[in-house]
Amino acid sequence: MNNAVNDGVWSGTWVAERLGVELVGDDGLTGMLGLALRRNPKRAHLLVSNVLGKHVPQSPSVVYAHGFALGRRVRELLGERETARAVVLGYAETATGLGHSVADGLGLAPYLHSTRRPVPGVRPAGGFEESHSHATSHLLLPEDPNLLAGDGPLVLVDDEFSTGNTVLNTLGDLHARHPRTRYVVVALVDMRSPADADRLSDFARRTGARVDLVASASGTVRLPADVLARGRELVARHEAAAAAPATAPAPATAPAGGAPGGAACGAPGGVPAQRPRARVERVDLRWPRGVPDGGRHGFLPAHRRRLERALPAMAARLAESLPAGARRVLVLGFEELMYAPLRLARELEQIAGAEVRYSTTTRSPVLAVDDPGYAIRTRLVFPAHDDPADGPGDRYAYNVAGGGFDAVVAVVDSAADTPALHAPDGLLARLAAHTPHVLLAVVPSYVPAAPHADERPFMLPEPLRGPAFSSYAPDEVGWLLQDLSEVTLEAPTEEREEAIQSGGAHYAESLPVEYQPSDQYQELFHAALEASAARIARAVGVVTDTVLAERSPRPVLVSLARAGTPVGVLMRRWARYRHGLDLPHYAVSIVRGRGIDANALRWLAAHHDPSDVVFVDGWTGKGAITRELAQAITRFEEAGGAAGFDPEIAVLADPGSCVRTYGTREDFLIPSACLNSTVSGLVSRTVLRADLVGPDDYHGAKYYRELAGADVSNVFLDTVSACFPAVADGVDAAVKELLATDRTPTWEGWAAVERISEEYGIHDVNLVKPGVGETTRVLLRRVPWRILARAGAGADLDHVRLLAEQRGVPVEEVDGLPYTCVGLIHPRYTRGATGADGRAVSR
Repeated sequence: MNNAVNDGVWSGTWVAERLGVELVGDDGLTGMLGLALRRNPKRAHLLVSNVLGKHVPQSPSVVYAHGFALGRRVRELLGERETARAVVLGYAETATGLGHSVADGLGLAPYLHSTRRPVPGVRPAGGFEESHSHATSHLLLPEDPNLLAGDGPLVLVDDEFSTGNTVLNTLGDLHARHPRTRYVVVALVDMRSPADADRLSDFARRTGARVDLVASASGTVRLPADVLARGRELVARHEAAAAAPATAPAPATAPAGGAPGGAACGAPGGVPAQRPRARVERVDLRWPRGVPDGGRHGFLPAHRRRLERALPAMAARLAESLPAGARRVLVLGFEELMYAPLRLARELEQIAGAEVRYSTTTRSPVLAVDDPGYAIRTRLVFPAHDDPADGPGDRYAYNVAGGGFDAVVAVVDSAADTPALHAPDGLLARLAAHTPHVLLAVVPSYVPAAPHADERPFMLPEPLRGPAFSSYAPDEVGWLLQDLSEVTLEAPTEEREEAIQSGGAHYAESLPVEYQPSDQYQELFHAALEASAARIARAVGVVTDTVLAERSPRPVLVSLARAGTPVGVLMRRWARYRHGLDLPHYAVSIVRGRGIDANALRWLAAHHDPSDVVFVDGWTGKGAITRELAQAITRFEEAGGAAGFDPEIAVLADPGSCVRTYGTREDFLIPSACLNSTVSGLVSRTVLRADLVGPDDYHGAKYYRELAGADVSNVFLDTVSACFPAVADGVDAAVKELLATDRTPTWEGWAAVERISEEYGIHDVNLVKPGVGETTRVLLRRVPWRILARAGAGADLDHVRLLAEQRGVPVEEVDGLPYTCVGLIHPRYTRGATGADGRAVSR
């Protein structure tokens, strides 16, 4: 359906004929735009979009597709890497939904829209003026001020470019605060004059930034010199005609408060007969907790993913509430709240046996003329119902009355669900006069968390447990993670290494392809396990009893997933075996450079005394995670999180001398380091990526159910646990001796890593991985360059030598090495750093 054409007449004809306005441009321009008049001292005419979903009811699929397609074009323009760094900014009120749809098209970018609604407690991160608008002042209120502080591309989205003033005002304000090198300006139609286009080019030359423009159509509006005066006279004449005494009571579309008048709703030349008032039925959408109602305070890709999951069920609730036999349904959004109603309408369109249309209310007064050649044929007038900051005033819904709708679904946010909405002259009453059925759906208004708030306004999920998630028994560990098993996250090792070292991606944003061990390697694992089981059992006993003696008599074990989790399970088993204690055990995510999962800490603080929490890991290398945890706990408390968490980690082995609580400081093979998920409950390393993990989510991980045939997780646990009786007496003596020893960390491992980094010309400690466990990880997950082995190291390195041979990596014996071995990741890695067979090359 082409809403630009009514009865074969272009919906801009009426204005064009009376004011001499011409629309010139692309062939599809008049199909996208109609014309109307408004009482505005700056611009008499209004370009009325037929694909925006504001003034003209349109298929929601058509509306969404236009924005999404523009977003795809921007993504192609920027490329994947720059798209991942981009932020999309839409303009209130008309482009909030369009901008959000563009952000969906980009897929990876967070979204923010300007607003005219101040929010107490949220400090503006910027603002600008819209010169030709009925309401001019825009605020930028991101929950996270850093959303606009980056240096990636900024994508600005408006429904139309008429003069470009709004975009230039925005660019001037934001570029002064946070300069960027690239901007993309997006609109449905570009109607600027050549002189206006030159001003945007001048901005680019003046700042040195690149500015691209993407639009669905372009053209110009030719205006006679006296258009403002003629427009004012024409509007005044029609207002006077609309205000003239009638033979029947004035309809709901009559002018109010001096706003431009309009035709009687749906009946040319007369006042429509008023139907009996419809009953308003409220529909509980069950909007997903923690998902913002729109982009006023920022909308992240993770929010989008959660909304996508919830949309089918919410649309089904709307469909169930529609009257039987409804053939034409309107979903009516509310001013800046355009995206949520649009997505609900589009989903409803897929499942309802009715024609679904979508539009939104507005604060902009427009003259209504019931003529096929005019874009705004009818108008409903009602008072504002969201307690606006600029005081009370009229609001409008266009082309709704007379639209033949069997039902109207009004979608508002909770801030607008006020007595004024339900008043006799309110929006719902106006709608009820023109449709037999009115449904009200309220989306919770998202309120950013107050600074230093102890608790977020949402309920965190309970821990995941086996067998639904992991191959461990449900009482062995609870995973404070979200299940991403259905998401493809694996990338080839070489691609991951290139992205990580180039700065294009963080290591936690993807997963390595799971290493499938050869028969020879599996034999090595079982031989190493048999040889070291008692040694590991003794270290488990020592570290557990040290925790019980020094940290807490009833500790809450919190292992750092995933290397710490098998150790946490073994410590829990030792406490039960030796002391009859049933200790709680959870696994949480910590990511180097990003910190620990703050939501997991919140859950722990809500269910346990933070002072009882003991963080557990498998081993220390150079101590990077030890430092990361200490810094993360400090940040958590400074941000208002619960106090009392002790950041000191308890580890099975501390060869780097980084902690006080350990089972041993020997650097020996812990067989759980030999494999990946198949010795860790079939759980992947943890993932932290913006489009998958939102501010209200736990970090993620995958459960590799398909690898169950190769799983040795419980074999490892059971083999070590079987040695507990044999080592019990030795543990008692070792703990007594250890407690009397000075265990102050010397950080000698860190010093050795810094020395190696410089001696081998690497100049990046993150590429030096000390110890048997970390070296094994390098060979399994990264692109190894070389292995340094302590001279005379024996069977503890058999598996390392085998992996190195398989990867084509040289093993170099070094005298005086403080670790049994050290793995070096290929420095300044590119894909050219491997040969045709994928093996590492020497330098």
